[in-house]
Formats: sequence, C-alpha cells, structure tokens
Amino acid sequence: MRRWLLPLGLIALLLGAWQVAASTGAIADALSLEDFLVPSPAEIASSLWENRGLLAENAWVTLKEILLGILCALVGGVGMAVLMHRWRLLRDAAYPLIVASQTIPVVVIAPILVVWFGYGIGPKIFIIALFCFFPITVNALDGLRSVDPEAVKMMRSLDASRWQRLRRVEAPAALPSLFSGVKIAVVVAPIGAVFAEWVGADAGLGRLIQSDLANYQVARQFAAVVVLSGMALLLIGLTALAERRIVTWR
Repeated sequence: MRRWLLPLGLIALLLGAWQVAASTGAIADALSLEDFLVPSPAEIASSLWENRGLLAENAWVTLKEILLGILCALVGGVGMAVLMHRWRLLRDAAYPLIVASQTIPVVVIAPILVVWFGYGIGPKIFIIALFCFFPITVNALDGLRSVDPEAVKMMRSLDASRWQRLRRVEAPAALPSLFSGVKIAVVVAPIGAVFAEWVGADAGLGRLIQSDLANYQVARQFAAVVVLSGMALLLIGLTALAERRIVTWR
C-alpha cells in the first residue's frame, strides 16, 4: 500500500498545485503568456474526454509502430548479443561500433530515411528500433557474459553442446539483464516514435502533437502527451509482469 499511496499522493499534490496556479493565471503571468497557452489539469482532462476518438485513433497508429520497433530491436539485439558472445573476434570488432552509433543524432538520420523509403511505416519502425537496439544488445551481452563459469564447466563435463549450454545455462542467466534492457527500451520507444512522426507522417500522436502546436491547441497537445506517457507506463508494466512470470527464480 505504501508503494502505491506515496507516489499517488505526490502526484495529487503536484496536480493540485498546478490546477491552482493555472486557474489563477499565476503560471501565465510568470511566463508572460496568454492564459489559453497554460491549460490546467482539469482542461487537459476535459480535452482527453472530448477528443477521445481522435486520440485513440492516433494512439493505435503510434502503438503499432512502437510494438513493431521494439520487436525488431529485440530480435536484432538478442541475435547480435549471442553472436558477439559466441565469437570474441566479432565482439571486439562490432562492440565499439555499436557504442559509437549512439553518438549519431537520430534526428539527423530520420529525414534521410524518409527521403529514401517514403512516409510509410518502415522508416518509423527503423527509427524506433535504433532507439531500442542499444540497451537491449548491451544488457543481453552483459547477461551472457555474467554466467557462472563453474556452471559452464559442469555442462562441458556432461558433454553438452554449445547450443545446450546456451539454452540451459547462459540464456536463463542472461534473462534478468535482458529484461532490464527491455524496460529501458519500452520507455524510450515512444520518444523515438514521436521523432519519427515529426519528420513525416499522416497519423500518430507525434503528428497530432505537431499539428496542435501549430494551431495552439495546447490542451489537446498535453492530452496527447498524457496518452503517450500512459502507453509507456503500460508497456513497462507488462514487461515487469512478463519478467515475474518468466524469471521465476529471481
């Protein structure tokens, strides 16, 4: 109860302060803005309800992009981690490049991908996968390398094949680290989706936020952000639930 009540109490306190400050115009006066540019939580909640159809339609587009991007990053990241764990030469050659790839701003790559592949879902999935690939790969590799050497020796003494050692010892030991990487990935995936949709999209929460920004629909813009945050919280909750179901020995 304490784990839930304390965060909820803090959120209620912050929302209450925000409501009072926005309703009295204190925030707008402090920032020298018009009142309609600083919506209160009540106005945002009202916009959530009034635009629920529009928000749900665009949220479904963004959610599909996020899920497909995470899936691609999971398959590619785990596969790359296994290959680097299996072949030391590949790890020495590829790991520095994987790290260096994170220094390239995705905002720079996104317009190029749109020019190459158009405004379809493909570039958006690729951009989201880029956001998610690094934490999944690095955490999966660290998990594979943290296996107890004595357990590997025991499997070798039992004449286990490389695949059997991976399936029975190394993969289960790497699962906690892998889930840590997936938790990071599902949090940053909505950010990647918004970037991708800003570059070029016909629908999606990122596209809706961009349109609302141009039209000064600030309350609906905040409502879209709330939906994005809820989406990330839902995904990380499902990931934590899957971890408890799968990594039962932790």
